[in-house]
Amino acid sequence: MHVEHGFGPVWDAESRVLVLGSMPSPKSREMHFYYGHPRNRFWPVMAAVFHDDSCLCEGMAPNWTVRARRDFALRHHMALWDVIASCDIEGASDASIRNAVPNDFSGMLRRSRISHIFTTGAKAAQLYRRLCVPLLRSHGLDDVPMTRLPSTSPANAGMSLPRLIEAYDCVGRAVS
Repeated sequence: MHVEHGFGPVWDAESRVLVLGSMPSPKSREMHFYYGHPRNRFWPVMAAVFHDDSCLCEGMAPNWTVRARRDFALRHHMALWDVIASCDIEGASDASIRNAVPNDFSGMLRRSRISHIFTTGAKAAQLYRRLCVPLLRSHGLDDVPMTRLPSTSPANAGMSLPRLIEAYDCVGRAVS
């Protein structure tokens, strides 16, 4: 199935890090926001990293959840987007991604304070290196370091929440 990303990035001029997933899951596309699957651990991890649980929106209406999470990301100088603008994908399976078209981060990098890029999972890192680095290089912006972090997806069940928090602590340090 061919899928378009469906919603834009979260960022402002004060963003200091860019956190990139591969492509929004069906639940995230339905919600029109990042890491929208209820069992995805991204938001609990970020709450722990920043010692701020305002992004944990149990029982809130979807529009309030999106607003709270957008505000959280910006308050903590975190930009959110995905590597892919469109692709062929089966459900939420990163392994099935084909015909990927990358997002262009060059404008965001030029107009913000982003000094580090983090990818959430092996596939996001692989696609970033293959599709985005050449694009950024063509704009003279390939000097921003990238760190691959483990996936917070429920499919990565072998990674415990405490281990994810430890791995993602570098995001908090990077915005300090």
